[in-house]
Amino acid sequence: MLMDTVRKYRDKSRYDLSCSETIIYAANEEYSLGLNQPAMKSMAPFSAGMYVESVCGAMAASLAVLGVLFTDNVAHQSENLEPLVVEFIDKFKSKLSSSMCADLKPLYRTEEEGCNYVIFAAGEVLQEIVDRELAKRKV
Repeated sequence: MLMDTVRKYRDKSRYDLSCSETIIYAANEEYSLGLNQPAMKSMAPFSAGMYVESVCGAMAASLAVLGVLFTDNVAHQSENLEPLVVEFIDKFKSKLSSSMCADLKPLYRTEEEGCNYVIFAAGEVLQEIVDRELAKRKV
């Protein structure tokens, strides 16, 4: 399950990953995305809301995962991608009230746990959507 892998990558004694890195590393492992190290490093700038507390890095990485899994060649040829992205954002914001790091940090970040609550919420929403959509492909 994705959430088990997300928790694994949040273990600071073994890994030192940001919010966006945690999601992309976990999803790459869990869903066999085949991303190489440079591709996974592309999510680093999304850490801490792109370092300016803008869009949540865990959300940005989750959307990247949806892109890898559900883009048919390019975005405008992928009729299923937009509804999945909108669903993710709606569910994420419903759980946490915002998609902006500046709003989320004061509510959920702690010195001891960092942004685990937000990262886990993103992982839960991503897991729900991806598992459902991948199950449809098997039918």
